[in-house]
Amino acid sequence: MDDDRPDMAMLLKALADTPKRDNSAYHEAISQARRAFEEAEATLGGPVSVKIKTKTKRNGDYVVKWTFRSAT
Repeated sequence: MDDDRPDMAMLLKALADTPKRDNSAYHEAISQARRAFEEAEATLGGPVSVKIKTKTKRNGDYVVKWTFRSAT
């Protein structure tokens, strides 16, 4: 057996002990995006196309602007 290889049990324990990532902000953003598409389709009466503009503000905020248009 090669002594330079890390012990698999030690690697798995280290992986299990790492803190879990908080994905709640990501899930909330995806939920808002889905609602925005649903509302745009309801308002425009069918399928929509979307144009996306992004920018990072000086204070570090990441801004995403979505413009929905009727796809038909």
